[in-house]
Amino acid sequence: MKSLTAAMVAASLVVAAPVAAQDALKVGAIYMDAQGFYAGVRKGIQDAASEAQRDLEIIETNAQGDVSKESSFIDSLISAGVEAIIVSPVSADGSFRAIRRAHDAGIPVVCYNTCLSEADQQDFVSAYAVGDPYEFGAKLGDAAADYFIEAGIEEPKIAVLNCEFVEVCITRREGFEAALGEKVPGYQIVANQEGAILDNAVSVASTMLSSLDDLDAIFGEAGGATLGAARAVRSQGRVGDVVVFGGDMTTEIARELEDFDVIKGVVDISGQGMGRLAFAEAVKAIAGETDGEIQAPAEIALYDTSEGGAAWLQAHPDGIP
Repeated sequence: MKSLTAAMVAASLVVAAPVAAQDALKVGAIYMDAQGFYAGVRKGIQDAASEAQRDLEIIETNAQGDVSKESSFIDSLISAGVEAIIVSPVSADGSFRAIRRAHDAGIPVVCYNTCLSEADQQDFVSAYAVGDPYEFGAKLGDAAADYFIEAGIEEPKIAVLNCEFVEVCITRREGFEAALGEKVPGYQIVANQEGAILDNAVSVASTMLSSLDDLDAIFGEAGGATLGAARAVRSQGRVGDVVVFGGDMTTEIARELEDFDVIKGVVDISGQGMGRLAFAEAVKAIAGETDGEIQAPAEIALYDTSEGGAAWLQAHPDGIP
């Protein structure tokens, strides 16, 4: 759900402290991106392994939002004999068969961020590390409502840049609209178009701004959409006229929030925190310590002040979310 780059890589991380051979782990990891949130997930997995004093061999790839690439790589991981697979599935329906093949091969699958349908999770997934997408959207909708009330805008017109090719983004919007409607019932969604990848998001948002003179805000359902909307607002000369609310913190988004003239609120799930959680769930699954509870909740944070943007930048000097 963030900008898509990079191809398959294989990486090994060996911690400095001596570790017994039986503590070594061989894990497959699949990302939908090679930077931003997913770079944070990768770092979180590696840091968690190091802190647990486990030798970790990660066989990993960027699926680039492509179900066929994801499926092919899962087959490669099965052949490689990994002990667990950590994956953010591209599609609840399209990713099902490959994940079932891994399950049938005796390899526990841990989803993060996205997953299969609830029924299929119960049958084929060991754990699902996720920040509740409805709560994610609701936090942002509540912040947007407070902004509109303070600005005296009773019937705000809002455009959506979506990532709704995955179910989680649909749920984010539902939460956003529900919370917004509680406080500002006169709101209108006047456009809703896909714009998950940064370059496309800039283009789509620019078209929206050109055709909607009375637009008040853009809701970006994910990081590429959020930053793309902000860039479009600046390039179209609409600063002070149109504001942006969005998901997924990055260095550029945090800087925009610190400026606080376009982006007014960002809801975030830490990539590193998600990686740590997914790794912990994978270790439990490998050890057969699952308790029947599929979902493992990840923390959701709201940043809706200039100071919040500055604090995030200070806490992430390397830029990895």
